[in-house]
Amino acid sequence: MTMKIGIKELVKNSSILSNYDYIELEDKKTHELKGLFISPKYAKEFQSFLDEKISKEKQIEPDEMMHFVGIFDGDFSNMTTKEMRALHASKYVE
Repeated sequence: MTMKIGIKELVKNSSILSNYDYIELEDKKTHELKGLFISPKYAKEFQSFLDEKISKEKQIEPDEMMHFVGIFDGDFSNMTTKEMRALHASKYVE
């Protein structure tokens, strides 16, 4: 079961957390989602999912930077920008 409650409701009755699978905590004035409480029976499964998602997001940045590493393999001190782009593009043309 799920439920959506406000912060004041949670403060007044924290025992409500034990009756639901997850509870969305929202700001009743702005209807903005502030958080999510998950039942202890799903906590480990959700934690492993979240850890995997975070590690994938952290890996995206280094993978994107590795694309540019090949640009700096040679000596480009005497080349124009146009020549460097052409050289870089030729590495990826089959």
